[in-house]
Amino acid sequence: MLIARLIADPEGLETRLDRVVNALSEKGMSVAMARMLEHAGKVLHLSLPEGDMRTLRTVVEEIMQPQAALFSANDIEIPKLFVSDMDSTIIGQECIDELADFAGMKDQVSEITERAMLGELDFEAALRERVALLSGLEESAIDRCLAERIRPMAGARTLLNTLKAHGCRTVLVTGGFHHFADAVAEDLGFDRVVGNRLEVASGALTGGLVGPIADSSTKLNVLLEERAKISSPHVMAAGDGANDIPMLGEADYGIAYMAKPKARDAASGWVDTGNLSDILDLLDIPIGDRAG
Repeated sequence: MLIARLIADPEGLETRLDRVVNALSEKGMSVAMARMLEHAGKVLHLSLPEGDMRTLRTVVEEIMQPQAALFSANDIEIPKLFVSDMDSTIIGQECIDELADFAGMKDQVSEITERAMLGELDFEAALRERVALLSGLEESAIDRCLAERIRPMAGARTLLNTLKAHGCRTVLVTGGFHHFADAVAEDLGFDRVVGNRLEVASGALTGGLVGPIADSSTKLNVLLEERAKISSPHVMAAGDGANDIPMLGEADYGIAYMAKPKARDAASGWVDTGNLSDILDLLDIPIGDRAG
């Protein structure tokens, strides 16, 4: 069984759906059901008894051009575990870029961040290079940055509160820093936080890190570790960059959120609408069952 759920422009939807059905039929794949979800009326649900997932995804993406989609080889259920990236996913900023602005280094740091997210640079080397540029910055700049710059992504609070209300364990795992992630996690209610630690001495950043690096392998291992604890096949992950690819690929529902091309290609779904609560629509959670 193959399932596709998508949010697309309603104008001309029926015509595009007919094109999808015909295109899949030409490839030997029949659509058994096509309907709008009962609780999330803007989500189109397609089910096929068999076929190739990559072909389904390619046809749907080319013809429907959905702003959000989720593909699965099984019935889609509310996940029991949600593991998420932080920067540009749960929050709308890249913390290290914003912090670098307080040191007058934002342009230089942002360029490295962008290339690392695209997968063009080794993550650890890029992280250490950027952190080194912050050497001498007063630790108090972190509190200022949190207060003045860091904000949850639209829909983040509703997504987290709703998942938790449905018995889902939530984990924030970031290649960023505990100085930021701990505050974000406390604000939004994550159950666990994993990240990197900035080294501080005499009230200022040294330009170094403390302890092991939290990278793509860390994100994958955290997901596997947490999955083993709950013994559930319904695990969701969200992220936007190359560092999230292993985690997104391993999750039952890997959501590439406003993501870079490599991360989107590795995921089983995406959301490009700019609102995380659209994930709840893809899961068909009724508006009345959501927590703000």
